[in-house]
Amino acid sequence: MTPAEPQKVLIADDDPINRDVLCELLQPEYTVLLAKNGAQAVERATRHVPDLILLDVMMPDMSGFEVLRRLRATPQTEHVSIIFISGLDRPEDEAAGLKMGASDYIAKPFNATVVLARVALHLQLVRQRRLLEHLAHVDGLTELANRRRFDDVYDLEWQRARRSGQPLSLALLDIDSFKQFNDLYGHPAGDRALRAVARVAGTHMRRPADLAARYGGEEMVLLMPETDGRQALQIAQALREAVAQLMIAHAGSAAASCITVSIGGASLDSARMESSAALFEAADVQLYRAKQGGRNRVMWRSDEG
Repeated sequence: MTPAEPQKVLIADDDPINRDVLCELLQPEYTVLLAKNGAQAVERATRHVPDLILLDVMMPDMSGFEVLRRLRATPQTEHVSIIFISGLDRPEDEAAGLKMGASDYIAKPFNATVVLARVALHLQLVRQRRLLEHLAHVDGLTELANRRRFDDVYDLEWQRARRSGQPLSLALLDIDSFKQFNDLYGHPAGDRALRAVARVAGTHMRRPADLAARYGGEEMVLLMPETDGRQALQIAQALREAVAQLMIAHAGSAAASCITVSIGGASLDSARMESSAALFEAADVQLYRAKQGGRNRVMWRSDEG
């Protein structure tokens, strides 16, 4: 969900009148999905992953409690917020729903104002939770993914590449003579330069699964699933050239008169039995070669580039 998209609410109720009333109530502000029984609720929740579910407890084929149990046992829907709407208004009924993991409980006959207020409250909580999750994975200075996010994604993509036999390329990028840049121009200018390089790195990760992350200091890491060594080398070369074309003056650099980067990379070779750590180390070795070779260049593991 992007900020421009309305949030999705699934209404699951076997009573068509209740569905229609709730749909009419919520449709002006939210994208509304409808389910007329428990099985349909599970199927549509799993397929569409709504932000919130309004779930009737008493349905003939599958109770709301069973629907909740199944959704909580499914990875895609285990965190979806659920509000029970039920004619069971005893305190023990409400307590049972909340103990099972429902976010709220509204008794029938429901009041439209109360429903709107509860829905708005829980969807605001959903937005806040997602914002916190996003911030936990983002580097505050560059707005790239942070190291924690990279580590998580790298592990998943490594496992996927080994299972599928698809290529996986990894590159480490380091801004040349960055300490000297900070000493000459000051840390605020260094921060601006770092953000500019990060933007270039981010724009060169064009595929949906590609990831650019800040790994630490002036070092960034580029992860390119389903990209072989030749393709990845071309991307890295284009990125290096794009950074130089920023023409950020750097009088203290031995490589050029402007900010430049060195990049080292390696690609997963299906003939090798290596670990994710070994692939990372191979990229690091190539970065060292690029730095020792004069900086402002790309080095790739030779059998892959």
